[in-house]
Amino acid sequence: MTPDRRADADRGDVAVTFGRARRIRAIVVQIPFVIVLVFVAVAVVFLLLDRWRRGAFVFGAGAVLAALLRAVLPTSRVGLLQVRSRVFDVGAMAAAGAAILWLATSIDPLGTD
Repeated sequence: MTPDRRADADRGDVAVTFGRARRIRAIVVQIPFVIVLVFVAVAVVFLLLDRWRRGAFVFGAGAVLAALLRAVLPTSRVGLLQVRSRVFDVGAMAAAGAAILWLATSIDPLGTD
């Protein structure tokens, strides 16, 4: 193999390595969003089992967790939790989560869970 071909092969290996690292980073960046989706999925299961107060509570907790993750993590690591500016995202998710939590805990159950 000539030196020119060897240099081209080395550059190709580096490109493959960077491509793989880019794909792994794209997956890792979405972990906070997946955690919040797990909360939403658990809330949906509770709702399907007619446990609406528990489902609403878990959903509200997921929204508050999303606000906390958006507030703490750098912009390069929040993935799909980033919609607008950090202040707007945190404020909107925290307000929605707090309102849902308040409703889930304050409404009289009337014999339901």
